[in-house]
Amino acid sequence: MAQMLERYVYKNQKKMRCGYTTGTCAAAAAKAAAQMLLSGRKVTEVSVRTPSDITLTLPVCEIQMKAHAVSCAVQKDSGDDPDITNKILIFAEVSYIHNNSNMNKSMDMTVKKCDTESERSDTAAVKPQIIVDGGVGIGRITKKGLARPVGAAAINPVPLKMIEAALKETAEAFGYEGGLQAVISAPQGVEIAKKTFNPQLGITGGISILGTSGIVEPMSEQALIDTIRTEMKMHLADGEQTLLITPGNYGQDFLHETLKIELKRSIKCSNFIGDTIDMGCELGAKGMLFVGHIGKLVKLGAGIMNTHSKMADGRMEILAACAVRAGAGIETVRNILDCVTTDAALELLKNEKILGKTMEQLMLRIDACLQKRGGDNMQIGAVVFSNEYGLLGKTEQADELLLKITADVSSEK
Repeated sequence: MAQMLERYVYKNQKKMRCGYTTGTCAAAAAKAAAQMLLSGRKVTEVSVRTPSDITLTLPVCEIQMKAHAVSCAVQKDSGDDPDITNKILIFAEVSYIHNNSNMNKSMDMTVKKCDTESERSDTAAVKPQIIVDGGVGIGRITKKGLARPVGAAAINPVPLKMIEAALKETAEAFGYEGGLQAVISAPQGVEIAKKTFNPQLGITGGISILGTSGIVEPMSEQALIDTIRTEMKMHLADGEQTLLITPGNYGQDFLHETLKIELKRSIKCSNFIGDTIDMGCELGAKGMLFVGHIGKLVKLGAGIMNTHSKMADGRMEILAACAVRAGAGIETVRNILDCVTTDAALELLKNEKILGKTMEQLMLRIDACLQKRGGDNMQIGAVVFSNEYGLLGKTEQADELLLKITADVSSEK
């Protein structure tokens, strides 16, 4: 019986089981297929070491053995993470590379010579040729800026190294000096990919083989941050110097319906405002404009750069402070603090005839916090709106940033 991963983390006071990545599945399937190809013996489980130095023993299924190729699969286990790829099968077909006329002959002799584990251990280290590619259900890169070149299979660098290492390790263990090719596939990936970020990233035809640690941590924020980074790199590689960022769907709707900017020009950052700014600085963006609903962006007025409610709130406190500077009386401030939603607070401010002045104060605070986080090398700004009241305010550099973005859009057409 194969040993499954028994590793847990705590999220929101809940014990949650970790899983393993599509990259780990691909490496394990490739290793098992290579073992069967070189030994001629069926393998029902395989051990693979992840980059996080955890060794997993995983079951192998869907085995098909031919004379010069073996195919098998490992099922993805995402643990308690709500991963769209959970339970899908990741296949690897490993075959001999037919670029050596003596390959079959040397292969037969090599396997016979190294038929036992003790004999394999005495074999001198060899460096076989290794090729890894993607098959059905694995996406293809069509745009610059991603971790792999245009035309390559969407197998990220760490999983690629894992697969290559697994094949080299197996070839050396059997004393095999010829070449091996692994084709990774995921038949279910064709449909699953339509529900992922891949189409936006210019990855067509399937899912990506992912993972940096080999382990899936439930509810991982890092996975989303990595996706944002990838999308930013793609936009920059396309020649965009000023990045247009929205926290979510409300922001994208406002861009499309009010500002008349195509959605493909924007990047969703979810709650990770600060991380997005940091990544923009790191990747060399010249400018960054945030367009978002006041319910999210109001928090920037207090320097709250992760806008998720579990991290911090302070929406009413920030609006109350801005209202004071706009001339609000104590009763108005109390009423703002009692509001549950920002729309309710905006209605109160409108009735008191200080909505405009309060928003001016808020934009000054947001601007100061964005400038501090962005530093001297990036032009940065924000546009804030609400669904009911429309445009509420812009920071000082917002209009200039919008002009640069719209000019880029026009040049693209």
